[in-house]
Amino acid sequence: MNMQDRLTLKDECDKRRTFAIISHPDAGKTTLTEKLLLYSGMLHTAGMVRGRKGRKAAASDWMSMEQERGISITASAMQFPYKDFLVNVLDTPGHEDFSEDTYRTLTAADSAIMVIDSGKGVEKQTRKLFEVCRLRKIPVLTFINKMDMPGRDPLDLMNEVEEVLQIHSSAINWPIGTGKEFIGVVDRLSNMCLFFSKTSAGGATKAGIERFPLHSNEAKERIGMTLYTELLQELELLETAGNPFSVEKFLTGDITPVFFGSALTNYGIEPFFDAFIEFAPSPHARLADTLKGEEILIDPIDTPFSAYVFKLQANMDKRHRDSMAFLRICSGRFERDLVVKHHRLGKEVRLSRPHGMVAGERTTLDVGYAGDIIGVINPGVFAIGDTISMTGGFNFKPLPQFQPEIFARLQPKDVGKRKSFDKGIFQLSDEGAIQLLKSYDSSGEAIFAAVGQLQFEVMQYRLKDEYGVETILTPLPYSCSGWLLGELETFKKTTTSLIVQDRFERPIVLFTEVWDKQYAMKQNPEHQLVDMLS
Repeated sequence: MNMQDRLTLKDECDKRRTFAIISHPDAGKTTLTEKLLLYSGMLHTAGMVRGRKGRKAAASDWMSMEQERGISITASAMQFPYKDFLVNVLDTPGHEDFSEDTYRTLTAADSAIMVIDSGKGVEKQTRKLFEVCRLRKIPVLTFINKMDMPGRDPLDLMNEVEEVLQIHSSAINWPIGTGKEFIGVVDRLSNMCLFFSKTSAGGATKAGIERFPLHSNEAKERIGMTLYTELLQELELLETAGNPFSVEKFLTGDITPVFFGSALTNYGIEPFFDAFIEFAPSPHARLADTLKGEEILIDPIDTPFSAYVFKLQANMDKRHRDSMAFLRICSGRFERDLVVKHHRLGKEVRLSRPHGMVAGERTTLDVGYAGDIIGVINPGVFAIGDTISMTGGFNFKPLPQFQPEIFARLQPKDVGKRKSFDKGIFQLSDEGAIQLLKSYDSSGEAIFAAVGQLQFEVMQYRLKDEYGVETILTPLPYSCSGWLLGELETFKKTTTSLIVQDRFERPIVLFTEVWDKQYAMKQNPEHQLVDMLS
């Protein structure tokens, strides 16, 4: 690589920000994603998140079931410019039943934005997703949303973030008023008051901003002396008892910068995005294993093109009826029709018809760099976790697979639709949307497994919507499971358990109760039952 090419790669890498947005359902994650599109200029007016009558559906929620329910089910990926940077945003499922898809998506992110509802604080799913970020050493920015609604005291929310998530927090800005009195924020780094004003109904356009020094007469008049006095006391408390912000500590996951605002009204949105662009890391080196089992770092600039598959999605466009493989580029430069080594298959593949994504709309992609998310047509050669590269000789760290907890049998109502049914379930299991298990006997009977109940609902919905197959779901009595490590022939199963195989022909034992699983482990000291494979 000559010096000019290296400088180009470094410049492209430095201006990229690839991140995921995590939250509990209804905290405002999808609204925040849409407002990023608004402030980037990709949307002229922002619609409402829930696809109710007379309202637009959010740009990132392309699946019709998501639009009906107002929840994010699939993890969509979008790229667009924001000021002088290129943003790759991964909009992850907020519902806890989709934690497995969220986990895989988080592996493709370099940082995360955690959205917290000011009225509810740190909720269950937020805690789970934050733990994933901690495990992956992903730096997290916190946005406390819905400050325009009745909510909890901002200091209490800051304390809860620290106590529940066990991370230091540092307020970068501070709200001026709350609920109906929320009129702006104080930028603590510059000591400026930012006052916001509505420019349209429902936050459809950017909010107006006026800036005045904290101690100016204009700021005192806008705020009112009673609220102003309270504000100064809170800011003084933050100075004496709060945590000073450090970019280095943020990047190592030791501190989370906290911002306050309202994604619905756009109050505080632009300052938050501007700070995110400044603080968030560009793509960095990633760990991989050589064929000899040695750990190496894949540098985003010095290593030729490499990427891995973190998501498969069928039928994003019903006109095409195809499967899309989402790749996270980890190093080098991608070019259209690039021929690369497929490490698992040990053969070369051409990455034809590559696409970038904005709200389910495909745009042909001619070039990409580390941090970018690209979609390529999957003619049945890609699986989740596959590594591809120009050089070969290594594999990125495997993506985890979680033990399923809910099991059922599924049959088409119309036996004449069997062929469409089979095609649908194989595509959905390839995506990781559902786990397909089979019995060891000659019948090869299929058992469907999921981490949460909503996955079954989505599977049935998509089979009907995308493949024209209505189905009958019969729940099974199993409530937990574990992959069996050790000799299958010598494993002593309990009377109520069932041994099946996953799609990679690995044995997995299903149990009706947790105590049944614990008993089986005691009875088989030479074997292991593991809850997660990676």
